[in-house]
Amino acid sequence: MSKSVVFNERDAEYLLYEWLKVDELTQRQRFKEHSRETFDGILDVAKQIALEHFEPHFQKLDANEPRINADGKVELIDDVKLALDAFSAADLMSAAMDEKVGGFQLPMTVARAVYMWFQAANASTYAYAGLTTAAAQTLYQHGSQELIDRFVPHMASGRFFGVMALSEPEVGSSLGDLTTRGEPQPDGTYRLFGTKMWISGGDQEISENIVALVLARHAGENAQPGPKGLSLFAVPKFITDDNGDLGERNAITLVGLNHKMGNRGTTNTLLEFGDDKHRPVNAQGEPTSGAVGYLIGREGEGLALMFHMMNEARVFVGAAAASVGQRSHLTAVRYAGERRQGRLPQDKGHGGPMVPIVEHADVRRMLLASKSYAEVSVALVMFCSRLQDEAQTAEREEDREAAALLLDVLTPIAKSFPSQYALKASDLAIQVHGGYGYTRDFTVEQLYRDNRLNPIHEGTHGIQANDLLGRKVAMRGGAGLDLLVRRIAQTCEAAGAGAGAGADTQVWAAKLRDAVERAVQVTRKVHGRDNANAALKDAALYLEAMGHIVAAWLWLDMVNTIDGPEAGAGEGGAASNDGAGSDATFYAGKRAAAQYFFEYELPHAMTLLDVMENASDVLLDVDPKSL
Repeated sequence: MSKSVVFNERDAEYLLYEWLKVDELTQRQRFKEHSRETFDGILDVAKQIALEHFEPHFQKLDANEPRINADGKVELIDDVKLALDAFSAADLMSAAMDEKVGGFQLPMTVARAVYMWFQAANASTYAYAGLTTAAAQTLYQHGSQELIDRFVPHMASGRFFGVMALSEPEVGSSLGDLTTRGEPQPDGTYRLFGTKMWISGGDQEISENIVALVLARHAGENAQPGPKGLSLFAVPKFITDDNGDLGERNAITLVGLNHKMGNRGTTNTLLEFGDDKHRPVNAQGEPTSGAVGYLIGREGEGLALMFHMMNEARVFVGAAAASVGQRSHLTAVRYAGERRQGRLPQDKGHGGPMVPIVEHADVRRMLLASKSYAEVSVALVMFCSRLQDEAQTAEREEDREAAALLLDVLTPIAKSFPSQYALKASDLAIQVHGGYGYTRDFTVEQLYRDNRLNPIHEGTHGIQANDLLGRKVAMRGGAGLDLLVRRIAQTCEAAGAGAGAGADTQVWAAKLRDAVERAVQVTRKVHGRDNANAALKDAALYLEAMGHIVAAWLWLDMVNTIDGPEAGAGEGGAASNDGAGSDATFYAGKRAAAQYFFEYELPHAMTLLDVMENASDVLLDVDPKSL
C-alpha cells in the first residue's frame, strides 16, 4: 500500500453527500439499484487499486518513457498493464456505462470521484482507461447498433482500448482545415487516408485492440469543404468480426512518439492511416489500400459528434488538473508539518528549537492559497458531473434542460480554471518544499510537469475563452448567462438567511453580487461591439474573471452547507489532510479557504473586468515584426 498522500477522501465524502446530496439520486429509475453503501463500496475499491497498483509506479513510469523497439512496437514498463488489468478486472472501465453493455450505471458524480483517485495516483497510466471510457460512450450514444455490438462491450471490459484522433501536423486546433479523408466503399465501410498527430494512447501493446475515433473529411459525391465536410469514423487497429474476434492488422502505422515534459507514460503518437505498410484485404482476399473505418452517425456530423466527446473530455481534463493539484497541496501540507527550519520572529535570538515550516506565515499563505485553488477545482468538476446526472435523469424536462444549459456554460470554465489554478497549487507545492522541491527525490516536481500539460489538453485557454465569451454566454439570447446569474443569486440569498448565517458570509455574498453585476455589464458592452475581433481580443481575461466568480460562488455555496443545520452530517469524521483530527477541523479548513478566496482572489476578477473594459487595441494594432 502506498504511503503517499494522494487524494482527500474526507473532502470527496463531503462533496458527494453533504454538498451535492448524491445519495438522493438513488430515488431515480436509472440509479434505483444503488445506495450509499454501493457508492462507498466502489469508492473503497477505487482507493485500494489506485494506491496498490497505480501510485507505486508513478515515478518509475516517468523515468522509463515508452519507446519503439526494433519491431516497431511500443514498449512500456510491465506495471502499466498490471495496473490497467486490475482496473478492468474490477469493472471500473464501465463504472458509468449502461448495464446493457456490462456497466455499473453509476451516477456520473460518483464515477467522477472514482476516476479522480486514479488521476491523482498516476495520471499517465489512467489516461489509457479514461480515453477508452470516453470513446466507448461516444460510440454507444451515436453509433449504430452494429458498431455498438462490435466494439463497446469489449471496450467496457477493458479488452479493447479507445482513443480520439483529431489533430494533424499542420492543422492544430483548426479542425476545419483537416485533410485526412474517408472514401466510401460499396460494402458500407470507408477507407481512410491521412496523418494524425498528438494522439494520446494512439498505440501500445497493453490491450488486444485500439479503436480510434478519427475525424476526417468524407470524400465522394457528398463531399463539402470546411467543417460541414467532416465525419467521424471508428477505425480499429485490428479489424474484427461481429463477435469482436481479431482479424488482420488495419492500415494504421505508428510513425513516431512525441516526448512530453509530463504524463510521460502515456504514449503520444504520430499515426499514418492508409499507407502501404499494412494493407487489409477485401471480401475477395485481395489487398486494398486505405485503413478500414466505420461511419459514426451520418456524413457531415463529425464535428458535432466530436465536440460532444470533447466537452466531456474538457471536464475530464479539469478533473485531472484538480486531482493533481489536490495531491500537490496534500503533499506540501505533510512536508510543511514535518520539515523543521528557522524560528518565529518573536523567538529569534532566544534560541530554542526550530519550528515546522508550517508555523511560518508565508508558508501558511502558500498552503491556504493552494487549498483554496485545489479544493474548489475538485468541487467545480464534481458539480459539473452532478449537472450531467441532472441533465440525464431529472424528473422534469425543464430541470433537465436547465442542467444541460448550465453545464454548457460552465464547461470551458471547468476545463480552464483547474488547469490554471490547480496548476498553481502544484507550483506552490514546489515552493513549499524549497530546494528539495525541484529535485526528483520528491514527487512535486513531477506533479507540476504532469499538471502543466492540462492548460493545452482539449483546447488552450484561448480556445476555451473564445467559446465562453463568443458563444456560451450569448447562445439562446444569453439564457445560459442568465441562468448562471440566477443560481449565484440564490446562493447569495441563502448566505444571509438562517440561524447558521454569519456576518462574514453576508459580506462575501455582497462582494460576489458586485462581481456578478460587473461581469454582466462588461459582457453586454463587449457584445455590443461591431468588430468580432475586437470583442474577443480580451476573452482570456474574461475567462479568468468568470472562473474566479464561479469559484467564489461554489465556495460560498459550500460554506452555506457548513454553516447550516446539516454541518457535521458526514460519517467519516476525518480531517482534511492525513486522516487525523475531527469534523470541526475539516469545516474550519473549508471556511478558512473560502475566506482566503474572497479576500485575496475574488478582487482579481474585478481588476480583470476593469482592464478588459478599458484596455486599448494594442493587441490588435501591434506590428507582429516588433514582437
